[in-house]
Amino acid sequence: MKLVSWNVNGLRAIWNKGFEDIFYQIDADIFCIQETKMQEGQLDVDFEGYEQYFNSAVKKGYSGTAVFTKKKPIQVTYGIGIEEHDQEGRVITAEFETFYLVNVYTPNSQRELVRLSYRKKWEDDFRAYVKQLDEKKPVIICGDLNVAHEEIDLKNPKTNHKNAGFTDDERGKMTTLLQSGFVDTFRYLHPTQKEAYTWWSYMMKAREKNVGWRIDYFIVSDRIKEQIQEAKILSDVYGSDHCPIELDLAI
Repeated sequence: MKLVSWNVNGLRAIWNKGFEDIFYQIDADIFCIQETKMQEGQLDVDFEGYEQYFNSAVKKGYSGTAVFTKKKPIQVTYGIGIEEHDQEGRVITAEFETFYLVNVYTPNSQRELVRLSYRKKWEDDFRAYVKQLDEKKPVIICGDLNVAHEEIDLKNPKTNHKNAGFTDDERGKMTTLLQSGFVDTFRYLHPTQKEAYTWWSYMMKAREKNVGWRIDYFIVSDRIKEQIQEAKILSDVYGSDHCPIELDLAI
């Protein structure tokens, strides 16, 4: 099974950059996107052969997630069942016969870390949510998790140590998640690969120079890690400040 995840930084914006062609060329069994930045009805999206599910933020032009899947899920739910967290369209869960797929766009702690306290609460609640799912069947988590876990996961760790996405708090929450029975698929297969990034600032020609961060992930239940066939960063695909990531899984 081929799964792809991409923070598109605005579905309407990337649509005009050839997203439809890219989508069909990638030909994923399940294609998840984050940061749709749109409400239902603002764009006519209809990919032949795919079921599609959208979760939009209450606030217009903000956040949002979507899942496109060739196989119809048993059921689809939106959010994590906590009203405080479920106003921003950040989570879609699709249940299939042998696994749960959780598409997530984790809140950014923002400049001056003004949202870090909220972010930590989110992390604890989201971890509890996926652990509960994991008790029933294996879980595949994908999306923009807004954290570079280790120093190898960003170009300039020393100068970003106290910045959003690389604070000790955020990195610690990721460690706790992984220690709760999950595995980072890319690092599982490529533990020492450097300069493997999924996001680059639009400033200072960062992508051209590959001054980036790896903040987009496929994370799976530990008990299915042997079924990971490949975990790729599709850095040659443009259209957003993020690039897509791919997971090939024998499931």
